[in-house]
Amino acid sequence: MTQIGSNTTEFSVAIPGHPENTIRLAWAATTDVGLRRAANEDSFLAQSPIFAVADGMGGHAAGDLASAAVVNRLSEVNTTDFLETAQIDAALLRATEDIDVVAVGSALGVGTTATGVVLTMLDGNPYFAVFNIGDSRVYAYDNGNLYQVTVDHSVVQEMVDAGMLTREQAERHPDSNIITRAVGFGSPPSPDYWMLPLTAGTRLLVCSDGLNKELGDEDILAHLAADQPARQTADALVVDTLAAGGRDNVTIIVIDILEAPINLQHGTDVPQPGVDTQ
Repeated sequence: MTQIGSNTTEFSVAIPGHPENTIRLAWAATTDVGLRRAANEDSFLAQSPIFAVADGMGGHAAGDLASAAVVNRLSEVNTTDFLETAQIDAALLRATEDIDVVAVGSALGVGTTATGVVLTMLDGNPYFAVFNIGDSRVYAYDNGNLYQVTVDHSVVQEMVDAGMLTREQAERHPDSNIITRAVGFGSPPSPDYWMLPLTAGTRLLVCSDGLNKELGDEDILAHLAADQPARQTADALVVDTLAAGGRDNVTIIVIDILEAPINLQHGTDVPQPGVDTQ
């Protein structure tokens, strides 16, 4: 388990080309081994402009090292207030190379999920670029509605897409832990990206699947809508996850957009939450 960053009640950043406009964020991150696992193979990075969760696979030492490789390599590109998605791609590629070294001699292979958000600029406007490999997730809460922005790379998600399972059935299916895409396992990383405009009042949740294995959308929505600060929200989600069974490691980052400029006009073709830009 590797943790990079600290909880922050207020962080401000000026927008390039518009120094009179600022973005204000608050965030909190927490992780727990859960009630049934001997070790925590999750890692996280919570340090603007990158907020990421990685859920390692491959056994205690190997899974931990794999998730650590992702957050460590992402932290290395965390040098400016806004980043480009190409920098995320490059960091994930370097993490894959690190994992290949760890995986030498492993019959089953070593890998990790990687999901998160990064502040970026697009056509002169600030966005959160959401990225994902695997079945960790990013949710967005806005105006009383909860959206799952990312799409799981998993066997059960393919079954949901084919109409063979409902979302609720997928969470409890015996193959729910089988993913179809990862960082590692000898393959180049292939993240999906979505672009989310920054809107004051929006709350983002980045999490490993230890959360949604135990809590459904209604439970997650209730916590994000409870009007509690990010730290209390993250802690409460972990408490309820453990109370519901805590079968896996659980890692949570809650990010609040406290202020975003309203005088920068987004284009009319801005993707909405859950719409892939590729």
